[in-house]
Amino acid sequence: MYGLIIENMTEYIKATYGEDKWEEIRRAAGVDQPSFSTHQVYPEGLIPRLSKKAVQILKVSEKEFFDQMGVFFIGFVSQYGYDRVLSVLGRHMRDFLNGLDNLHEYLKFSYPRMRAPSFICENETKHGLTLHYRSKRRGFVYYTMGQIREVARHFYHKEMKIELVREELLFDMVHVTFQLTFDNRAFTLASLTMTREEKHLPISASVLFEIFPFCIVFGSDMVVRSIGNSLMVIMPDLLGKKITNWFDLVRPLTAFKFSSILNRTNNIFELATVEPILNDKPIDRQELVLSDELDAFNDEKNLRLK
Repeated sequence: MYGLIIENMTEYIKATYGEDKWEEIRRAAGVDQPSFSTHQVYPEGLIPRLSKKAVQILKVSEKEFFDQMGVFFIGFVSQYGYDRVLSVLGRHMRDFLNGLDNLHEYLKFSYPRMRAPSFICENETKHGLTLHYRSKRRGFVYYTMGQIREVARHFYHKEMKIELVREELLFDMVHVTFQLTFDNRAFTLASLTMTREEKHLPISASVLFEIFPFCIVFGSDMVVRSIGNSLMVIMPDLLGKKITNWFDLVRPLTAFKFSSILNRTNNIFELATVEPILNDKPIDRQELVLSDELDAFNDEKNLRLK
């Protein structure tokens, strides 16, 4: 976990309850260091440890603590310039919500080891939408609710009601369903635009394949119909095979199905080959002393496409 979240908690407690309360919480949680670095990685258990003591000492519920910490986050990140990023993610609130995964992809340039959540919008109407939140990190549901509600208020000047519909644990992932109610008339405008007659691109498919040498064309049956020239050199046997047998979907955190892809055309998809892509050059095993180094080497050999 990066220090940005921990620093946010620290500053929220100081600003809302005072420096003395933060020191009391820190000592009660057995945390020696008084401050944290934004880009440094800290143990995952640090936030749960601090928050457990915080709700006891501050005499607030876990929901209230994390919700308000999420609200505070939007103003907190302005000192790092991230408010400018948030303010240009879309003209309307729906654009922001549909682009949340793209935001986290951008943040990975600054935080490469980030364990980013994934968001999917469904059942959109002019009165709101259903938002699915998936994360391998637990305990941040109310924090996320506070963040989204504050973004709606601060950047889009909209009052939003967020209802926690369902929370479940699927394998090692938390899947949460939110119902968001807000003025979403922009959805109607977007629907009208989508119903306009689309014109065919005035260029041939061969030109697109030349521009995108790693492209993959597959149908609703997930069978690969064609691939770019560079990918043909690396994976010639991919043609005519199911893409799901050759690639895993890394992001977004959703089912690797044709319908899921069509519903997420505004997002960046990241694929990784199931098997490592090895070249003909022999590997010097003597250079790989530790087993975890060997695992890391194999991971690097998996081809990743966005």
